[in-house]
Amino acid sequence: MTSAARHQMSDLGRRIEARRTRLGLSREDVAARAGSTPGYIELLEEQLPSPGIEFLVRLANALETTVQDLTGYTADLAPGKAHAGHHAGMVGIDETECWALLDDHGVGRVAVTGSDGPEIYPVNYQVVGREVLFMTAEDTPLARAAVTGAAIAFEEDRVDDAFSQGWSVLLAGPVRKVSDPATAQTLRAAAYSTPWAGEGRDTVVVLSPRRVTGRRVLVQGAPGTSSGPGPRP
Repeated sequence: MTSAARHQMSDLGRRIEARRTRLGLSREDVAARAGSTPGYIELLEEQLPSPGIEFLVRLANALETTVQDLTGYTADLAPGKAHAGHHAGMVGIDETECWALLDDHGVGRVAVTGSDGPEIYPVNYQVVGREVLFMTAEDTPLARAAVTGAAIAFEEDRVDDAFSQGWSVLLAGPVRKVSDPATAQTLRAAAYSTPWAGEGRDTVVVLSPRRVTGRRVLVQGAPGTSSGPGPRP
């Protein structure tokens, strides 16, 4: 895609492309799922059409999301506004699936003990082997915890408001600061993205989890379930 075409992308186009990429789908895949053509999916991503609601519903289903999320209606709303689902249940997630859900990178939350007590805030993260890398400013509670090797908690989750279900993964263990300049630079270069919060976050911190746990809330009849709550088939 040319820089000019990308500059023209609408918010809808960017969300379609981002969701498709996250699912590992080609335009041909999405077109087949939505009953469309690859050319029209390309048009949606790269230009500024206004598809009808019927096609938006099909497209959202093809991308395993909702029309509200796809169009950005819920972008500034806290998740979890829906009522609890009928016949909901909770199941544990094993360590292998926990790492799979974290994927290669994303945005999660760290919990650290600061000068005034516990503090929780969002961070970009990068999975490296069976450790998690963060980039932060030198004077943050996370950086100070890394200097002393203190234990922290890191959490990532997903919520499906449409079906009142979702999952969460929790990692706990000590963090350390990467002091060797060459190693720190190599890790920074390997990260998918610089921190969303902006420049000045060059301190590389690594979490070595001693505990990796997860849980999933499932609702009978929702996607990913059969006749009732239980592990995914």
